[in-house]
Amino acid sequence: MRTIPIPVDVTKLQITCVKPPKPRLVNKETGEIKRDKDGNVMYELTLLVEDGFNRMELVKVSTTPEPSVIAGEEIVPIGLVGYVWVQGDRWGISYRAQSFAPAVSIRTGAE
Repeated sequence: MRTIPIPVDVTKLQITCVKPPKPRLVNKETGEIKRDKDGNVMYELTLLVEDGFNRMELVKVSTTPEPSVIAGEEIVPIGLVGYVWVQGDRWGISYRAQSFAPAVSIRTGAE
């Protein structure tokens, strides 16, 4: 199966970092760390994503290099894409972002 990146529109989502970045593991037993095609360490963040209807979901997002994001910080993933994966009878969507930026709160009409 060919994996095609699916761009994710984050403009209407509120995204909060729940767990700070940590190296992503290929194998938990051996501790082998996942690397991208250029040999860079892949990092994984756990994010709480909330939409305009107050529905929330925890999502893990991979990135490289290590982002300077802390737990509790509201952020915006830059270049977020999803990849559908299939392994036997199981399937899911994995996410990857190019980088992360702090979310900017804008007050409308209030000073």
